[in-house]
Amino acid sequence: MKNKSLTTLFCVLFHTMLVGQNSNVTLTIVDETTQNVLPNAHVTLGIKHTYTNAKGIAFFYNLPVKKYSLKVSYVGYETYNSFISLPATTNVTIFLKQNNTDLNEVVITSNDKKTFSKHSLHSKKVNQTFLEKNRDNSLMQTLKDIPGVSSITIGSGQSKPTIRGLGFNRVAVIENGIKHEAQQWGADHGLEIDQYNVEQIEITKGASSLLYGSDAIAGVVNLKNNILPEVNSFSGDVNITNRSNNDLYGLSFGVKQRYKHWFYKARLTHEDYGDYKVPTRKIIYDNYIFDLHKNYLRNTAGYNHNLSFSLGYTSDNLTSITTFSNVNSKNGFFANAHGLEVRTSKIDYDKNNRDINLPYHRVNHFKITNNTSLTFPDHTLDIEVGFQKNYREEHSEPVPHGYMPKPDSTMERLFKKNTYSLNIKNQLRSFKHHKITTGINLEYQHNTISGWGFLIPAYKRFTAGAFLYDLYEINSNLHIDGGIRYDYGSIHTQPYYEWFLTPVTDTNGTTSLQQLQRSDTKDLTFNSFSASVGISYAQNPMSYKINIGKSFRIPLANELASDGVNYHMYRYEEGNLSLQPESSYQIDGEVKATFKNATLQLTPFINYFDNYIYLSPTSAYYETLQKYQYNQSKVFRYGGEITVDYAPTKALSFSGSLEYVRAKQLNGTKKGFTLPFSPPLTGILSVEYHLKPWLIFKNTKLFSNIRLTSSQYEIVPPERPTKGYSLINVGLHTSLPIFSKKHPLKVQGRIQNLLNSKVFDHTSFYRLIEVPEPGRNFSITIIQTF
Repeated sequence: MKNKSLTTLFCVLFHTMLVGQNSNVTLTIVDETTQNVLPNAHVTLGIKHTYTNAKGIAFFYNLPVKKYSLKVSYVGYETYNSFISLPATTNVTIFLKQNNTDLNEVVITSNDKKTFSKHSLHSKKVNQTFLEKNRDNSLMQTLKDIPGVSSITIGSGQSKPTIRGLGFNRVAVIENGIKHEAQQWGADHGLEIDQYNVEQIEITKGASSLLYGSDAIAGVVNLKNNILPEVNSFSGDVNITNRSNNDLYGLSFGVKQRYKHWFYKARLTHEDYGDYKVPTRKIIYDNYIFDLHKNYLRNTAGYNHNLSFSLGYTSDNLTSITTFSNVNSKNGFFANAHGLEVRTSKIDYDKNNRDINLPYHRVNHFKITNNTSLTFPDHTLDIEVGFQKNYREEHSEPVPHGYMPKPDSTMERLFKKNTYSLNIKNQLRSFKHHKITTGINLEYQHNTISGWGFLIPAYKRFTAGAFLYDLYEINSNLHIDGGIRYDYGSIHTQPYYEWFLTPVTDTNGTTSLQQLQRSDTKDLTFNSFSASVGISYAQNPMSYKINIGKSFRIPLANELASDGVNYHMYRYEEGNLSLQPESSYQIDGEVKATFKNATLQLTPFINYFDNYIYLSPTSAYYETLQKYQYNQSKVFRYGGEITVDYAPTKALSFSGSLEYVRAKQLNGTKKGFTLPFSPPLTGILSVEYHLKPWLIFKNTKLFSNIRLTSSQYEIVPPERPTKGYSLINVGLHTSLPIFSKKHPLKVQGRIQNLLNSKVFDHTSFYRLIEVPEPGRNFSITIIQTF
């Protein structure tokens, strides 16, 4: 197959050299709605590419006479793809349509089949405007107002994504094509990603293992910061943030510059914050009452120091970007969340609300990625390479447990994880109505451990997958897409012996002191097929999508081989070596109606797991700690989202969404129950009003939203029901041309939890110990671009 592909490539190149007649092409790129020309639009014609000038015109000279693929891309617009034949079409005008799938300010425009996504899986794009407007303590908290997306929050600066109630390693987080790999299995481990260093986000809801492999069983959060700057440009931004609730001070500074071929980007981010406040003075945990000093959730302070640098080169048929990033953080854990030993601690947690005492964690995540794209006449080859080094320390007060003496250090656990990734993807353009993509994904992980507390063993993991995907255009309104994938994975766990002696009595009644073995050498292999097929159809004013797919997820080391006390959760956790890969069968749909001033969208889903993995409490105890064990069961889930956008005038717009998920275990010890952290019925109502310019205040708008959440009585013991609540947020945004009219100063103020309501988020980590959501918070953000 490889030799045949090379032969075809050489034949095409040889044919190109033989063609003697040349032609010139002039392309004019304009906005379809406003008819304004679009300067600096990226235009690719065959293997050549250029940018439009100030008049929106791109020129190509001395092109051989033949058929060419044409691609035009511009930030905020749908990418245009077509074919032209020379010399018949030498002067062409291309009309680009604004991208209405970007989560931006609510702008309603007429529907057109050119704006319709041809892929059958539902996805949402999030741009810089949305990120700036909704910036919160962490990236996933920033995205929590997107229907179907929520976060498991841990303190004020950490969170991890959930999509339709599924989280942890069931949601793949992709950064520049490389899957983010750290210690995602931990309930109190957040994402090590600088949210200021994200230029665009695409969220896919639904089974996505076909293209991304294991861990994309619930969906994908695709982060991009490798967008090409404009030719001969230099720009940057300064972002200053302050939040009152946890006294956060943040500064992020970024620059980017491009010459003709070479370009670079750099960003530095620093955040420092104190303990955050909750609207209560008392916390009840395990029938013990803890008083909170001045409403502070003690020991939740922290800091983040982030640095990134990208260097790239682009030419007619080659684009390569290498990105270095380092995310460093130190965060305290709410002291009372780590068991009851804090009652005897000598630490004065209330002395200072900005100090970081025990327990805390220190994390450093270093990442190198390279994205290289090679353009040939009939196909494009993308190569993505990545290396990640995750270093995580977890410190706790040394306390003796059972036969374990008091440790001589605070280092409870240490994880060092190296991950090597390689993705190769080839997109064929040889067929007129087919867009065929083939690819392979390789990943190798090596995770070592240390510290006096054991939970999971050191392990090595290797995964390899190959896929074939085709997008077939029946006509301009109707498309079918589908594909198949095969994956192989192996996990090698290493032995571990306790560092202290425990008396053991054998069958003869003889007692001896031994170092108990907590993990053994195990070599486990897994393999699975996944596939999907879907159809998308658009006919004004309606569009329809449906996708049927099978996804999978390989069990993690903690699910297979954990055997220890998790003092962060105050329980004993046991893995299960007999676990099989999760298999998920899902149907996703989308119905969208677009009118002059409004859009309505419905995205339902049905999901069946034949072997869902979950941590279940048992009746056994280790000392005084209840044992939890990983099991599997059949699970049926269904739900979806409804979104409505309405703009009666240019100044006033409304939006609303409703999301619902229902899950039920069909067998096992928890038959009839739902799944942990199942989100309740949630609705969000938003309004935005643009004010007329006044004095030096430009682009001023008022916005507000209210989050309405119903009570959640569908729980898994020992979870407790959560009462419904409503939260009101208000804000104001304005621009002031103080330093530059072209780059005005952006100022935004927000008040979150306006009424300082005491509420419990069912998807919050701290909800398990009766800790409410943060109280009222006033934030101000100042952004100056240049």
